[in-house]
Amino acid sequence: MESYKIYVGGDFITTNAELEVFNPYDNKKVATTYLAGKEELDLAIEKGVSVEKEMKEMPAYKKYKILMQISSELIKDKERLALILAKESGKPMRYALGEIDRAAQTFVVAAEEAKRIPNEYLSIDWTPAGEGKEGIIKYFPVGLIAGIAPFNFPLNLAVHKIAPAIATGNPILLKPARSTPLSVLELAKIVDKTDLPKGALSIIPMDRVAGNQLVTDTRFKKLSFTGSPEIGWQMKREAGRKKITLELGGNAGVLVSDNADIDLAAAKCLVGSFAYSGQVCIHVQRIYVQSGVFDKFIQKMVEGTSKLKQGDPESVDTEISSMIDETNAKRVEEWVNEAVAEGAKVLHGGSREGTYYQPTIITNTKPEMNVCRLEIFGPVVTIEKFDDFNQGIAEINNSQYGLQAGVFTDNIHEINYAFNNLEVGGVISNDVPTFRVDHMPYGGVKNSGFGREGVKFAMRDMLEPKLLIKEIN
Repeated sequence: MESYKIYVGGDFITTNAELEVFNPYDNKKVATTYLAGKEELDLAIEKGVSVEKEMKEMPAYKKYKILMQISSELIKDKERLALILAKESGKPMRYALGEIDRAAQTFVVAAEEAKRIPNEYLSIDWTPAGEGKEGIIKYFPVGLIAGIAPFNFPLNLAVHKIAPAIATGNPILLKPARSTPLSVLELAKIVDKTDLPKGALSIIPMDRVAGNQLVTDTRFKKLSFTGSPEIGWQMKREAGRKKITLELGGNAGVLVSDNADIDLAAAKCLVGSFAYSGQVCIHVQRIYVQSGVFDKFIQKMVEGTSKLKQGDPESVDTEISSMIDETNAKRVEEWVNEAVAEGAKVLHGGSREGTYYQPTIITNTKPEMNVCRLEIFGPVVTIEKFDDFNQGIAEINNSQYGLQAGVFTDNIHEINYAFNNLEVGGVISNDVPTFRVDHMPYGGVKNSGFGREGVKFAMRDMLEPKLLIKEIN
């Protein structure tokens, strides 16, 4: 049973507060690590601030080398790292392996973008007062960044904060989820072997009091948070003058038109609905199907769902396994039962055993039900019928969330209408909203967040523009 030291200001240390990590599938202890308190957090902050100047002055080629080295080491150790990720999160190996690949790719993207820090030349002689002058705009790192990552993509969503920070020359302190800290502590071991200045990265699970300091401490110049809307908006209120990015999830909608390839739509929606037991911010939660193809689509979804292989996440054959804990599995069970009591119909699934909740399809729901209104973050999808395409778009928009949406249609006019009218941060044509590659802008509107991630777009918020006006000659 391995014991993981936490990474504080470039040193691996222990504390008096042990943190045990358990496999949600069988509740077996995976490893032990430690929680940081205020003393360790202050040390990490001081170390981070102390290397701000060195990070700011680091040339692009050095940042590129560091980022590419991290990516290479992740791929070299892919199988072992994926197994650790599967054990701590209950994520099936097929998806854990994919997450390691994506994390490695995120570092590659950051390495390339480190060469392209924005700058701009500005003509000043548009007015008589500007004659003989020119402007140069350079972008500088903001300083120490606080990152807070969730449990569902414990490595790659942490990397989406760490890699852009390194690429822009900012030190960063990353707080992983207490249930899944091991993957990112493994990453700390890799980073520690590079030429990144000690103190430029800290990886520290911490108690609630120390965690709140990430929000309020003025030595942090930016906060990047991925998690629930309730916590995220409260952080924004308490963050003071620091920059902030919030990625707060959603209840993603999919529209399936009469013009769609129904086989494609059903196959894509099956994965989007149930991958990692729906514990994905852009998990397919609400599907609206035009009346002409509704019955056919329902049949294919139920058939596909019934064939999903449930089991141990460490098995390469497993497609769906346990949720992160029994508390969340019980919450999903409660929401589905509430919907059924109010008239919803279960077409498949609908029962729980411990941390495992069956992949579930329900219909005849109402927008005010929790399974439609809130982010279920579990293996449940609602499927409802619509007649007019514009009505289907309105149904997707009838939500407090707006992260991404998927639209299946072979009609270009419908695609354009959806793009122009859906109230979301991203519209995915002929694919599910679960689609994401790591260099695209990612974020939402309404209760889904504030700002954008995706390496290049995250980097923009980690830089501050500065203008120089000077004589031309």
